[in-house]
Amino acid sequence: MTGTRTYGRFSGRRAGVVLTAAAVLIGGVACSSSPGSDGSPGASDAGKPAAPETFGPAGYRGLTLGMAKDAALSGGKLASAPTSTLDGCTDFSYTGGPAPDPARMKAEADVEAKAKDLNKKADELEADPEPKPGASAEESAKSAEKSAKDAQLFADAALASADLAGKREERDKAFVAAGGASFGKDGLRELAAPAEAKTAEGIGAGSSLAELKTAYDAKGMKAGGNGRFQVPLDGKPDWVFEFTVNGDKVGSVSMINPKSKCA
Repeated sequence: MTGTRTYGRFSGRRAGVVLTAAAVLIGGVACSSSPGSDGSPGASDAGKPAAPETFGPAGYRGLTLGMAKDAALSGGKLASAPTSTLDGCTDFSYTGGPAPDPARMKAEADVEAKAKDLNKKADELEADPEPKPGASAEESAKSAEKSAKDAQLFADAALASADLAGKREERDKAFVAAGGASFGKDGLRELAAPAEAKTAEGIGAGSSLAELKTAYDAKGMKAGGNGRFQVPLDGKPDWVFEFTVNGDKVGSVSMINPKSKCA
């Protein structure tokens, strides 16, 4: 009976107050689940994963095209130690990416130094003089010996240059496969996407060649050597998207300034 009387006392004006408070509470919850005035997601979006970042002309992970190396490293998005310094370009992985391989970096440096040394010596060689009429057998023998040595030097220089080209190809493949940033004398010269990243058109590692062509043929895509395709970047003169294609699949995506020099 006591409970019935208590209910009777709240069945009038206070019941209306309770209903009003409940309505305000419900309205507040509804408002909190809506986007804020600044466009930020509401509380109901808190459990949803953030949309993947687009890999494109605006940059990626806070790294912008052409930015200075020191500024890029200060942002904490890149590892602190480079993975390659071949040709004077300095490559960095994203934070958490592949660590530098000292053995590979030493091999690159050794091959580069050898190629530079041999090519310098070859460039400094003087042209063999024409054999003098009536030259002695000894003079002819010395001339022939010099010609043979010069020919060997040219052959060694060519072989060293080929070895260096091989190291460059290995470096480039490793860089674009893992993703990262490469810096030359004018700042960031190449930004490579990690495997999960995609362009605004939805192209990334694993996209089909047909999808790539559908997305970019109308934007001036051109086929280059070694299975590479390039597309001009909107609003970024001198910069291009570069896609490597293996078979009928996109292997990697990067943004590069072909005119940028390493050193």
